[in-house]
Amino acid sequence: MKISVVGTGYVGLVTGACLAEMGNDVICADNNLVKIENLKKGILPIWEPGLDEIVHRNYSDGRLSFTTDIGYAVLHSGIIFIAVGTPPDEDGSADLQYVLAVASEIALYMNEYKIIVDKSTVPVGTADIVAQVINKGLAERSFEVDFDVVSNPEFLKEGAAVEDFMKPDRVIIGTKSDKSAKVMRDLYAPFCTSSDRIIAMSIRSAEMTKYAANAMLATKISFINEIALLCEKLGADVSEVRNGIGSDSRIGYKFIYPGVGYGGSCFPKDVQALIQMAHQTEVDAKVLLAVEDRNNSQKRVLFDKVVTRFGSDLSGMRFAIWGLSFKPQTDDMREAPSRVIINLLLCAGAEIKVYDPVAMPEAKKVLTPSSAIEFFENQYDALEQVDALLLITEWHQFRNPDFTKMKSAMKSPIIFDGRNQYQPKMLRGVGFEYFSIGRN
Repeated sequence: MKISVVGTGYVGLVTGACLAEMGNDVICADNNLVKIENLKKGILPIWEPGLDEIVHRNYSDGRLSFTTDIGYAVLHSGIIFIAVGTPPDEDGSADLQYVLAVASEIALYMNEYKIIVDKSTVPVGTADIVAQVINKGLAERSFEVDFDVVSNPEFLKEGAAVEDFMKPDRVIIGTKSDKSAKVMRDLYAPFCTSSDRIIAMSIRSAEMTKYAANAMLATKISFINEIALLCEKLGADVSEVRNGIGSDSRIGYKFIYPGVGYGGSCFPKDVQALIQMAHQTEVDAKVLLAVEDRNNSQKRVLFDKVVTRFGSDLSGMRFAIWGLSFKPQTDDMREAPSRVIINLLLCAGAEIKVYDPVAMPEAKKVLTPSSAIEFFENQYDALEQVDALLLITEWHQFRNPDFTKMKSAMKSPIIFDGRNQYQPKMLRGVGFEYFSIGRN
């Protein structure tokens, strides 16, 4: 099939590369000239396991191309994916200006029947607005042509996006047209050879499904974090509680790991957008508001433990940070708990020594510039003469470190574990003072 993807960010690039991997001819378009030229050179704008290999292979084989000419992409494709950003507006609602700008471009160049696919995460009703924009643009050209707008939300986990796309749990297709439904089924059929995981529904239901899925997962995280706080107060161990409730098939083990809160490009933004949709329709979003409130407060829990141990004035003290990205296997620093924790430490007068295996370049861009932050290329070098270590992101290489080496490097053998990576009894047995989430 002839496909174009407008937007070469996280969703767009993964979508384009994976569709090309299945033999389709894919044009990835973006108005960012530097990004497009870098992609042609094999330089990707994001770090995602396995993505560079697929991009390089399909670009070399000619199935994947990159351009800043959106008109060319529209003219030479039958399916056009809109995969641009929908950042939160000032009130938390999704900003659709980039989506609607692409819709206007499509209307300007459409020459025959096209399927326009909303791949970006957009509020319920956006497909109708996109169709209105296209119809308006066609009318201004005095040009009549049929088209369909389809909702096809993405369900990609950062750090496993390629695998998620190639082997999807489900493919949601929201459409009111049998014609577009068949084309979309044919497009995704090669990804669902073992079983039919394609679910067709109304457009608005598809748009809501994306938000509901992310809000549910965010709710599970906030719930277990609240239970962890109760465990600390009541003398229970949240790890044992997690095993107890996770064994219930109705609950399951996924997304009930206590920690320092969720971050990234999806959960915070989508929960906020859903709250705004509720507000606009006069629905009292009690659960969603509580989820967001718990997550915001959870991001400072580790700092509060530091203050309880050392006092509120941290002047002259040094702390090491292991892990900066919002989760492992990504360099994404958007809404990362590390940013909140580091700012709180700096405001309290502390000096920070940080390390992350992947996110260091991105961290240098987004962290508040400060002479009190020092970046290290080795996790153990960051421990030299620190008063304590804060583990924030659970990268694999942090799971079984050399504790003897750590203890000899640190001024004080103290660990604040924001992801419950270590066993309290073992750590204390080798001479560490240890604080974790919901297990003390």
